[in-house]
Amino acid sequence: MIVRIMGEGQQKLADSHFAELNALDDELLAEMESGDEEGFRRTLGALLDAVRRLGEPLPDDALEPSELILPSPDATLDEVREMLSDGGLIPG
Repeated sequence: MIVRIMGEGQQKLADSHFAELNALDDELLAEMESGDEEGFRRTLGALLDAVRRLGEPLPDDALEPSELILPSPDATLDEVREMLSDGGLIPG
């Protein structure tokens, strides 16, 4: 799967990493719903770090369709709320 982190570029990840990312997404969604700003910051950072750690960066000149688009590390809780579907940032 191709994942874009806004403002950073794209990463190619194996589908086998989906469960780990989805668990972080579920945690992020719960923190957003409760208004836990500190937890939101921590979990957003962990989610983005996981994508960077598990993924392989695509070259800057590559433009592949992204299956997931994640917010930048400095995105606010309100900005991420606007990006969310009912199931979080990651479908499923």
